[in-house]
Amino acid sequence: MSWTRNLLAALAVCVLLLTGSVGCGSSDARKQGESGASPSPVGKILDDTDDDGRHYREVDEGSAPEVGIEVQPDPDGGDGSWDVRLTVRGFRFSPAGTKAQAVAGRGFAYLFVDGRPVTGLRTPEYRLPADLVPRGTHKVTVRLYADDGTVWAVDGDPVERTADITSSKAPATVTPTSTASTAAPSAPGAGLRTGGRGSPDRGGKAS
Repeated sequence: MSWTRNLLAALAVCVLLLTGSVGCGSSDARKQGESGASPSPVGKILDDTDDDGRHYREVDEGSAPEVGIEVQPDPDGGDGSWDVRLTVRGFRFSPAGTKAQAVAGRGFAYLFVDGRPVTGLRTPEYRLPADLVPRGTHKVTVRLYADDGTVWAVDGDPVERTADITSSKAPATVTPTSTASTAAPSAPGAGLRTGGRGSPDRGGKAS
């Protein structure tokens, strides 16, 4: 009978060892899943939105992307068009077809003229047609968006810059179809909230 008791005791020890190792492995797997399975969110989604209902994504100023804008008459066009050049820091333009997911320092820009959406930009250069800036002074604004359509923001203000330009070209004849330029864009990021970050000068360059 003593050998039977010894055998049962040995089996019990084996069961405990196996159970303990399985438990430890499961615990480690859970910890790895909790720490590495899903990326941490980028910034904080605010209740504030642009005019199209796109929420602001607040990030710290030290890690926030920056954008500048310069708008000058096209020297070679001769048709009254304007060259728009963007400068960015801490930001990269995502190519078309990028997954709709917010990634730090990535996304696209949207261009507005006098609060009207013009086009989405995935490159730092754009040729602004003359018929969008008839004679007079206009505000040309660029704003940065994450790839999921949220607006990059710092201290509750969108990351954007505005340049004032003055056109001497007489307004072109407007056809009924041209009113489509004032409609909300199909790409994420429509709308304009005034009073954003940046103070433009009068020479078509944002400071």
